[in-house]
Amino acid sequence: MVRSRPEVNAGDYASFLPPARRVSSASSSTQWWTWRDHRVHLLRRPDPDAPVRMLVVHGAGAHASALWPVAALLGGRGIDLAAVDLPLYGRTETASRHAVTYEDWVGMLVDLIAAEDDGRPLILFGASIGGLLAVEAAARSGRVASVVATCLLDPRTRDARAVMTRMGPLAPLLMPMLRLVRGPIARVPIKVAWVADLGRMGRDPGLGRLCARDCRGGGAWVPLGFVASYLQHPHAEARASRVPVHLMHPELDDWTPMALSEDTLRGMRSPSTTRLLRGCGHFPLEEPGLQELVDGVEAVAAEAAAAYPHEF
Repeated sequence: MVRSRPEVNAGDYASFLPPARRVSSASSSTQWWTWRDHRVHLLRRPDPDAPVRMLVVHGAGAHASALWPVAALLGGRGIDLAAVDLPLYGRTETASRHAVTYEDWVGMLVDLIAAEDDGRPLILFGASIGGLLAVEAAARSGRVASVVATCLLDPRTRDARAVMTRMGPLAPLLMPMLRLVRGPIARVPIKVAWVADLGRMGRDPGLGRLCARDCRGGGAWVPLGFVASYLQHPHAEARASRVPVHLMHPELDDWTPMALSEDTLRGMRSPSTTRLLRGCGHFPLEEPGLQELVDGVEAVAAEAAAAYPHEF
């Protein structure tokens, strides 16, 4: 008899936080939103009196519940908080998984931002590859006050492709083959952990193992066409964006070096700031960088609120 693995939940990810930080991770409510043939799942900690909203955007190895233990630390700090499961990830339900592309991620975020606009300034918080995704969506939307990103890896650059995949130095040589990924080949499912080196997700090796076995995150099956569409996406709108971008990069990120994110940031037209999260790995869970992340986001939220002096 084949035994199914127990489902991974937010508490499993919260166990990697410092003990004193784990208490706030459980409080959230669930909401569903229909977009095309997707039933999109969101986690929320609503605060209708907060002057600012924030939407958390995950990357390729996580989902809303995985990021919630960190995101929830911002609850009760004057921020109306939400986190979304992008198609193929988390609890979002998709009728045609084989047809999902990275462009769907961008389009879905833009439409979600429009659907939820209530006049309050919105901050997009992008983790890992969700960082540049958030900038792209913000640029296209025109409704975002600022973006906070833990990483700004541009998948079209040679160095980024070498570090983000398991192929290492061979990645740039194999990338021209992506143009052949179409038709039936694009529908072939592959596991995220086969492509991404999730062992570098955090300073604790156990975190990488958790992500890799999480069938809603790093252990998910995605169509090869999705991977190809991401690696070839030009992110031209992100580079031309004027939306303020705040890079808050983990100091001890063994997966995506900060220098690559800074290169991407320098190629943007956006006003920007950079903050180093001391002691943190790619998934920023350690102190003192975790507190620096909370402080940094609070400062961005205060700046956004001051720029939109409305009463709610």
